[in-house]
Amino acid sequence: MKLTVIGCGRWGTFLAWYLDRLGHAVMLYGREGSARMQRLMDERRNDYLQLSERVRLTTVLAEAAEAETIVISIGSQNLQDLMSQLAALNIGHKTIVLCMKGLEAGTGRRLSEIVNGTLNATNRVAVWLGPGHVQEFCAGVPNCMVIDSADASLKETLAEAFAGDLIRFYYGEDLLGNEIGAAAKNVIGIAAGMLDGLSLTTLKGALMSRGTREVARLIAAMGGNELSAYGLCHLGDYEATVFSRHSQNRRFGEAFVRGEAYEKLAEGYYTVRALTALGAQYGVELPICQAVYAILFEQRDPREALDTLFKRERKRELK
Repeated sequence: MKLTVIGCGRWGTFLAWYLDRLGHAVMLYGREGSARMQRLMDERRNDYLQLSERVRLTTVLAEAAEAETIVISIGSQNLQDLMSQLAALNIGHKTIVLCMKGLEAGTGRRLSEIVNGTLNATNRVAVWLGPGHVQEFCAGVPNCMVIDSADASLKETLAEAFAGDLIRFYYGEDLLGNEIGAAAKNVIGIAAGMLDGLSLTTLKGALMSRGTREVARLIAAMGGNELSAYGLCHLGDYEATVFSRHSQNRRFGEAFVRGEAYEKLAEGYYTVRALTALGAQYGVELPICQAVYAILFEQRDPREALDTLFKRERKRELK
């Protein structure tokens, strides 16, 4: 398969390395002027891996867009701009694979909706979601992930083409639920980091249980299958998000409550804005998301926000 990976960050570069390892013809695109891309062009490596000479590198988007399958791994808030650039190139009959976990902050749109709303209908869209860290994959530690799409034949084709000794794929059965669940787990990751920063790690069990329930309620209200919240795209990604030292969302949350700077991308920071708006739109109470939002955007004291959660009216556990 002839593939282009758009995005030369940690995950995008791993995807190029992984897909090349499977025998695909891979090109990796990064923006002109990107320090990460320049290092790859100079050294063919980053802090985690070494790219083989087989992987072609480019900073020309038109060249990158020639591939039959375009795998995208960039910040979620930049996806609309990228899609507009690709639409201007009049691409058609391509397969777009989104390897990102987020929602558009200002609109609440899922990432597949952004693609479908911008590119013409001859293009097909899939998502590649689930747990896994570059550091662990590069050390030979395997994991399980999900391919989902509204096109049943496409997800079967991609799952077969992308499977290897490092990743076992499952076929997703709920594109809406898997996208919402994957995005929401980053907010739970920030909340987990806040608990770590407050020396309240013992509450992570309650966080995981109640967090999954509120995300399940939202998925159901939006028309998805609430069981998707208990699959690999949400609950199944908690170990990598809630506990791992590699989790950027967890590390961001921990740094935030300690008043420390954290420079790396934490998608949950943007996603929580979209989720709270969606909760209001669909009439779903999202107490954990609302608490994280209040801490990040309304200067709410973290311990005070936690105390408010504890003092909420008692509820049945499975509600």
